[in-house]
Amino acid sequence: MITIGLLGCGNIGHIIGNYRGTWKIAALYDRIPEKAEELARLTGGTAYDDFESFISADFDLVVEAASGKAVRSYADTILCHGKDLVVMSVGALADPSFKDEIVATAGSRGRRIYIPSGAICGLDNLKVAQISPLTRLLLRTTKSPASLGIAATERTLVFEGKANDCIKEFPRNVNVSVALSLACGRDADVELYVDPSVERNVHEIFAEGAFGDLYIRVSNLPSPDNPATSYLAALSILSLLDHIGNPLVVGT
Repeated sequence: MITIGLLGCGNIGHIIGNYRGTWKIAALYDRIPEKAEELARLTGGTAYDDFESFISADFDLVVEAASGKAVRSYADTILCHGKDLVVMSVGALADPSFKDEIVATAGSRGRRIYIPSGAICGLDNLKVAQISPLTRLLLRTTKSPASLGIAATERTLVFEGKANDCIKEFPRNVNVSVALSLACGRDADVELYVDPSVERNVHEIFAEGAFGDLYIRVSNLPSPDNPATSYLAALSILSLLDHIGNPLVVGT
């Protein structure tokens, strides 16, 4: 059974903690110790007050469910301690130098960095773009004014440009654009809309290449306990963990 250390014990951490999968939560850490202690009582894992004690504990991989700042602060240390890493806050990897640094560390240490599919679908097939380059790759995302913290009375385009620029302006809202870019091996074009008529986050992917053309539309319901988090994003982590050691691999 794979053992995991949970970095971040908020909403997604609780979804992971409440799920009974093919793995076990052995260690937990949050910058607010009470959160880790509460979730430890639910999971049977051990809560740690400081990161060094947490990362020195005996488990196989870290699941980051905290923030991009946590990824930047701890990723290298995690890998150097011989742990694999699941990154939820993938926007942290929009910085090419940081991404290259931790990928190099993982390679030199024989470790792996896993990126869940998050709030979108199709990343498995879109990885063909690294073999046969795409002629078009566009992510069109539509969110409510409340989710973006922007006042609007009608559908409005609030960003148009590249994914790595969009994540700088909206660091907690367009992680999917970075995941899409990493899968395809190129910086995706992004259109970000705010629309007061929508209640769900809508992601549309348009891709064209030698294979033909592709259109994917995902309309996400929010996580039950946190409207700022897509439930699909949380479920994608559970799916990744359930299949991470599976000898039969589908869709890579």
